[in-house]
Amino acid sequence: MTRRLFAHAIGFGLVSPALFAAQVPRPAPELVIRQVNGKQLLLSQFRGKVVAVEFLQTTCPHCQTCSALLNKMYQEYGPRGFQPIGIAFNDMATMLVPDYVKQLGLKFPIGVGTRDEVVGFLQHPVMEIMYVPQLVFIDRKGVIRAQHAGGSDFFKNEEANMRKQIEALLNESTSSTPKKRSQAAK
Repeated sequence: MTRRLFAHAIGFGLVSPALFAAQVPRPAPELVIRQVNGKQLLLSQFRGKVVAVEFLQTTCPHCQTCSALLNKMYQEYGPRGFQPIGIAFNDMATMLVPDYVKQLGLKFPIGVGTRDEVVGFLQHPVMEIMYVPQLVFIDRKGVIRAQHAGGSDFFKNEEANMRKQIEALLNESTSSTPKKRSQAAK
């Protein structure tokens, strides 16, 4: 009975999403980037770089904008150690990713994943709507330092906010340790 009442409270927005906020900072779990050419990359292969992981839907205009900006940032900050990665998790993503990459001229890896993999990585509540894109920033040590859900204030001035986040992480010394704080992930 209590479980059912709690589920209804979530459904009607009576329980704050902050109760389910992802822990930030936290060590980034391993993530397999399954590319459509059959090759696989591991997130851990990029340790030592500042990584931005975009969880996206190939048919989402906001995701397309985010991917294009990440591509721009990659060209600018890549030589300093910045690495974007995209994970498409919509239906038929395997078929749609090649056109997505070609249309946007993306130069960074875009793979495919399942909704369950994305939900687990993001620590996202299963019953809550997931807004896309979801953008996660990981420092050189492999620690998730920021997590932003589509529709959040971060995306209102997306390019400036991306630059600020990337530059801050690129400029950190490798001996600094982040303070714990919680940041909502929708």
